[in-house]
Amino acid sequence: MRDGDVVLGEDWVAPDSVASSEMRDTRARRGLVSLRSSPLARKIITFNLIALNVLVAGILYLNSTRDSLAVQRISGVIAQAELVADVIEAQLPSGAPVSLSSGDGIDLDATLSGLDVSIGKDVYVFDTNETLAAQAEGSLDLSNDVEAEKGKAVLTDGLTWLWNVVSRPFSTTSSEPRTPVEEQLRGLVAASLSGETQVGNVVNMDGAQLFAIVTPIEQGATAIGAVALTSASGEIDALVRSERERVLQMFVIATLVSIGLSLVLASTIANPLADLAAAAELGRDKNARKVNPGRIRIPDLTARPDEIGRLSGALRGMISALYNRIDGNEQFAADVAHEIKNPLASLRSAVGTLRMVKRDDQREKLLDVIEHDVRRLDRLVSDISNASRLDSELVKEEEEAFNLLQMLDNLGQYLGEDARGKGIEFITDLPPQPIQVHGLEARLAQVFVNLITNAISFCEDGDAIRVWARKRENRVLVVVEDTGPGIPDQALTKIFKRFYSQRPEEHFGNNSGLGLAISKQIVEAHGGVIWAENIRPTDADITSEPLGARFVVGLPV
Repeated sequence: MRDGDVVLGEDWVAPDSVASSEMRDTRARRGLVSLRSSPLARKIITFNLIALNVLVAGILYLNSTRDSLAVQRISGVIAQAELVADVIEAQLPSGAPVSLSSGDGIDLDATLSGLDVSIGKDVYVFDTNETLAAQAEGSLDLSNDVEAEKGKAVLTDGLTWLWNVVSRPFSTTSSEPRTPVEEQLRGLVAASLSGETQVGNVVNMDGAQLFAIVTPIEQGATAIGAVALTSASGEIDALVRSERERVLQMFVIATLVSIGLSLVLASTIANPLADLAAAAELGRDKNARKVNPGRIRIPDLTARPDEIGRLSGALRGMISALYNRIDGNEQFAADVAHEIKNPLASLRSAVGTLRMVKRDDQREKLLDVIEHDVRRLDRLVSDISNASRLDSELVKEEEEAFNLLQMLDNLGQYLGEDARGKGIEFITDLPPQPIQVHGLEARLAQVFVNLITNAISFCEDGDAIRVWARKRENRVLVVVEDTGPGIPDQALTKIFKRFYSQRPEEHFGNNSGLGLAISKQIVEAHGGVIWAENIRPTDADITSEPLGARFVVGLPV
């Protein structure tokens, strides 16, 4: 795969060559995405469809399509009604009285038969007494007539049928007889004789709602009757149904696309998460049952530029740190067992010999050995206990800002007295300006106490110890150096290991070998570094005899 390629779904999962057989079997059974075993995939698809349904419901029922169509249709019917009234008014004799009900002055039937009104519309002519004078039905067949819309709304008709079936038990049918349309129009006629066109709704004998427009017929400035024009039965409903059908067709297409995209999205989210969870559960169950126990192998999804990639990297890092800690604990336990066996063996030998010796001077020597080994064991157990608690204490304790130079000055005054009591010169060289460090003051003080006391133990009368500090950009360097025998070259890479000690024979058993290892752990927990080196007359000649040892601690500021 080239850099920059977009990869989705299972392509992000680690290849089968690095996956366990259980993981491969799970993927084979799952396919692209398993809705039954993936609640997350079901939620993704459900929420996407809910949002789409809410959008379509709003378009169908909360928009102004029906109202705008109604306004357009009413405007057209008003224009037609006024046109019919104008045609009738044009045929009225000027100055002569006209009776619409008796046909005096105008032949209404002939006039109405010559008008072109679209199919479905009815024309009514009333006189001033609200008596129906003439009536005609539309005969003009238009391309946008109601009949042209029939049979095209399959989805809408299907939903309407379903709604009728569901709501039928809860609906009530009125048995009251319906009023004829012309009777309903008389109320509008009376209002229109004042000279204003009236708009209203009427219900035909089939129960369909119609728009009714009533406009006055005027002879001069006097209203002599009114023309009423009703819309075609179901005209508005048919147009709205057609619009809804188009929306529903788009909804079906959008639903199919949404489901497809949701499946792809679910495969890119749910499947990798399922693999991560399955890997963790598989390792847990194996180790819990003690059947074929092994290390947990988290799929490598770190190439993904999203949160799942971060999660995979975090889990892999966590598992790696966990196994490193387990390995470290195992090694620590092995080292502890090895270190404790030495004084125990010495004790066992001394106690066995003590039973057989008769001379008092030999018994005193053996008792001295036993006492020395007991002190050694006590010191070793105390240091091991401190080392084992160090990790948890470093996590639990709250870090605070403190003045590092003040801490070093206090240690110099306290430990300097011990050094001077042994004839060792103790020098501190600290900057005048304070240096603030964020961390655990007591633990960092333990580091410098270890370094200084180690230097004192290796120095003799006439040697010198120097403690100095310098700030370098975002770090501070604290150096403890002495003029003692230095560090053997082969020991430079080992002195920070647990239980390693490179001391003269007269100091045997007085140290556990954990001091520098603990110091290194504390410094690294603060984001710092520590190393040791020899002080030589010239750096160019590494074979020259060292003039002493130097320990350097670097801490962030």
